Amino acid sequence: MRRITRALAAVGIAAAALTAVGTGGAGAAVTGDWAGCPSGAVCLYPQNQNPASSPSAVYWSYGAHNLNGQYGNHWVLNNQTGGAHAHLCRGYGGTDCVYDIPAQNGVYYDLGPINSITLDRP
Repeated sequence: MRRITRALAAVGIAAAALTAVGTGGAGAAVTGDWAGCPSGAVCLYPQNQNPASSPSAVYWSYGAHNLNGQYGNHWVLNNQTGGAHAHLCRGYGGTDCVYDIPAQNGVYYDLGPINSITLDRP
């Protein structure tokens, strides 16, 4: 029962965060952990974990991070602060980027063709 409650809470927090960011209102910045993703990080969740509850990888440093063995749908949450973006890229080393994830946003994405994630300064 606790697991279900935590999962529902994570969905509620994620929905509220996406709604707040989407409104563009003043003071809508999100801080703190989001579905287990620490503030300032980009988190990758296990395949088909929906709702996202505990990340399988946490990225902190700017630049490219290569992925290995990631197939199917995964949540990728960008919980960076200060407007930093994350990009999903087809090539290793952050080349051929095809999807931009703004700060405090997430995407449920098929990572089969994705070979790297970049964290980019604002």
